[in-house]
This record gives sequence, C-alpha cells and structure tokens, in this order.
Amino acid sequence: MVHNKRDGWIYERITAKKEFSHLIRKDVEKAWGIFEKRQVSEEEKIRLVRDLLRKVFSAFTSQKLLSIKHKDEEWILKKHLSTRERFEHYNEIYSRILKKLPTKISVIDLGAGVNGISYKYFKQIGFSVNYIAVDGVGQLVKLMNHYFSIKRVNAKAYHESLFELEKIKEIIKKTKKPRVIFLFKTLDSLEMLERDYSKKLLKEIAPLMDRVVVSFATRSMVKRERFRVSRNWILSFIKENFKIINDFEIGGERYVVFKT
Repeated sequence: MVHNKRDGWIYERITAKKEFSHLIRKDVEKAWGIFEKRQVSEEEKIRLVRDLLRKVFSAFTSQKLLSIKHKDEEWILKKHLSTRERFEHYNEIYSRILKKLPTKISVIDLGAGVNGISYKYFKQIGFSVNYIAVDGVGQLVKLMNHYFSIKRVNAKAYHESLFELEKIKEIIKKTKKPRVIFLFKTLDSLEMLERDYSKKLLKEIAPLMDRVVVSFATRSMVKRERFRVSRNWILSFIKENFKIINDFEIGGERYVVFKT
C-alpha cells in the first residue's frame, strides 16, 4: 500500500470499528494488499479486509477483553479461546516446553494474545522468567501491561507487528540468555497475510534463541472436532532446518519444540 491521503482514509475506514481500532498499520496494509486490486467496490474490499483481520487477530478473542476490567487471571484466560484451552494444562505444558533449561530464563511470546496472564504458572513450576509479549492488538497489549503492573512481575508487552522483523529482533536481543520463543497458534495467522513468512521469521529469529516453540490447533474451538490439516509444509521445514527436542499434544493443541 502506498502511503498517501487516500490510503490513510482507507486505513481510517477499516479501523473505525472498535475491534480493529488498535491494529498496527503495517498489518492492516498487509491485509489491504491482498484485496486492493480485486475488481469489486471499495466497500466490498473493506468488508473483505475486515473479515480477514478478524480471522487473524480476533478469532480467539472475546469482545469483553477489549476493555480493561479488574478481573482475575482465571476470568481473563477463559475469555480468550486459545488460553481457555490451555487453562487446565498450563503447568504440564510449561514443564514439558522448558524441560532441562536453567530455572532463570527469558521468554519472548510472539502473537501472545493474553497468554502473559498465565505468568504465575512459570513460578508454580519453579522458573524465574523475564517475560516479553508481542502482539498486534493494542487492547490486549494494554490489558497485559495492566496485569503485569498490578502483579509486579518481571514482564512487559509490546504493541508491534510481527512483520516488522528488525524491531522484533531488537526486542529479542535486549533480553538475557537463555531465551525461549513462543509462537502459539501464530504461524497460521501470519500465513493468511503473507505466504511463507513463517519460514522467514523462524530462520531469522531461531539463531537468537536457545529454544523455539510453535503450536497449532488440532481440534475446532466449538465442536472440538479433530482437524484434518497436516501442516506438512511447516513441519517438514522445521525438521529439515532445526533439531526437534519435543513434539506433543495437550488440550487440542500440538506443541513442537526445537532449536538450531
């Protein structure tokens, strides 16, 4: 998308609705670029862009999370569909992901949603974590930072696009080693906006990390039916380029843990 007055007006139109109002321009531009040349009306393009952005950023998020409320961890984690699935399993998930690592680590959670609200589970399994979240939905970033401030934990959330690769790398480099990166149910969303971007992202950030964790949904959110999607395109790439440490499924989510 070229930066001009017309494009600025379109960005304002797309983000006029509350659920899109705090999305980063880079991400909105990515979505607009997919439909910009389609031979339909501008109104239809905007509708299509919003539908795509909703799939990428809002699919798991309750509208109730877009305004900060003084709610406890359980309420917040259960309102976001992804974290709701993990809620009963956090201790086991984090134990298996972080197995054999030092107890003092940095965790960088890309496309975090509200996963930062699960911070207490690190402590429960004996880890002291410097936790960094990155997400494109400004309301969720604000919610997590509000929680971190109240709980006085060693954590911070950044409102950045995962397509701003150099910015992401700078955030990572500011943290202390050993480092673990989380990409929970994030790669599918990235692929909706740019094909094969996941491979580029992993190649760039994996060398900075001691461990990388990607996850994928294996069951539908509502009916809990098992997906028939194999995701061989990314799993083959990981096997060819990295060393897999662990691969397991809990609560309708498959976790693949690997390193360079």
